[in-house]
Amino acid sequence: MEQRLRDCLSVPYLLAAETVEVAPGSWISRVAYPELPGCSAEAPVVEDALHLLERKRIEMIVRMVGEGRAPPRPRPPLGDCDPVWVARQASLSDEIIALISSNGGNQDALAPG
Repeated sequence: MEQRLRDCLSVPYLLAAETVEVAPGSWISRVAYPELPGCSAEAPVVEDALHLLERKRIEMIVRMVGEGRAPPRPRPPLGDCDPVWVARQASLSDEIIALISSNGGNQDALAPG
């Protein structure tokens, strides 16, 4: 079954977040998508951690689809999600944004050639 990259990137994942004291008076925010194994980030400021997490989520899903692997899909894609806008907000490369934009982003467009 053909996977559309846009659909894979529109799947909502549960977010886990915590703020942790790593040394006396030194705190970091840790965020993760537990349903997407290995997708986590941390930073001193929660907004920065979320930005890093979203960037990592997109990169992981693009890589998985490009390799022909199905990303976890715990629920259906959101119909009103705009993965291109999200990728731009996450400061991803023009190449990744073009992949998401092209032909609905099917996995054939991502296959190594």
